[in-house]
Amino acid sequence: MRQIVQKCEVPVDRLSSLLHHFNLHASTFHRGGFCGTNSYGANEAHGHIHLLRAGRLSFRDSDGHELRLEEPSLMLVARPRLHRMSASEADGAELVCATLAFDGGFDNPLARALPGAIVKPLRELPSLNGCLDWLFAEAAGDDCGRELVLNRLFELMVIQLLRHLMNSRELASGMMAGLAEPRLARALNQLHERPQHGWSVAELATLAGMSRASFAAHFHQVVGATPADYLVGWRVSLAQKRLREGRPMALIADEVGYESPSALARAFRRKVGLSPSEWLRQGVQ
Repeated sequence: MRQIVQKCEVPVDRLSSLLHHFNLHASTFHRGGFCGTNSYGANEAHGHIHLLRAGRLSFRDSDGHELRLEEPSLMLVARPRLHRMSASEADGAELVCATLAFDGGFDNPLARALPGAIVKPLRELPSLNGCLDWLFAEAAGDDCGRELVLNRLFELMVIQLLRHLMNSRELASGMMAGLAEPRLARALNQLHERPQHGWSVAELATLAGMSRASFAAHFHQVVGATPADYLVGWRVSLAQKRLREGRPMALIADEVGYESPSALARAFRRKVGLSPSEWLRQGVQ
C-alpha cells in the first residue's frame, strides 16, 4: 500500500530577517507621574515610545494634530519627529517612556515603513496585554536590574506591535502592507534574506504563486515600488548600515549583490543623491 506524504508549507517569518539587519534598542527614561508640557524629538537621533498607564493627557504631533487621551494608551514615534505631551496635575497622568533606536540609523526600511506617529488605546491591542502587564509591574517596582528588564520589555512590546500591525492589516501601503499579504510576504522575505541574489520578477512571481504580470502590478500597488526598485532600496539600506560599521566597499558590494564597488556606488548615488564617501563624510544618520 503506497503511503502519501503531504508537504506542509512552513509559515514565513516576516519579521526575523528585518530585525536581524535592523534590530531595535529601547532605553527607558521616565516612569511615574507626569505634569506640565514636554516636547520630544527635536535634534535627536532616535524615536520615542510613551505608555500612558493611568490618567489623561494631550498628545500633539509635528503636523499639529492634537489628541486628548482619556484612557491607557500607546504612543509610538519611531523616527526623530517633534511631538509634545501635556497634562495638568488634575489629569493624574502616569507614564512609562523610552527612546527607540535601530541598527543602521533611524532612516532604515523598518522605521520608514511605520507611520510618523501611532497612537492607540491599549484596549485595542489585546495581544500586548501580557507584555504590558509585566512592563507596568516592573516600572512600579524596585527590583534590581529593573532598567534592563524594562528596556527588553519595551523592545518585545514593539515587536508585538509590529505583529499586530501586520495581522490586522492596518497599514494600507508600503513594506509592512506587503508583509501583511501572504503572497507578497513570501517574495519580500526572500528579498530580505538573500539580497545578493539577482532576483528576476519571474522568480519572485513564482515564490508568490502568481503570474509575472499580476505579481508586478500587485507588488507595485501594495508596496509602492516596483520589485526591482524595492530591491535596490533594500540593498542600499544594507550598504548604509555596513558603511557605518566601517566595512570596506568591496566586501559590502559582494554581500548586497553588486559585481563591483563602482556598481554599488552608482546605485547608492541614484537612491541617496550622494556617493557612499560623501554620505559618510556628511555624517548621515
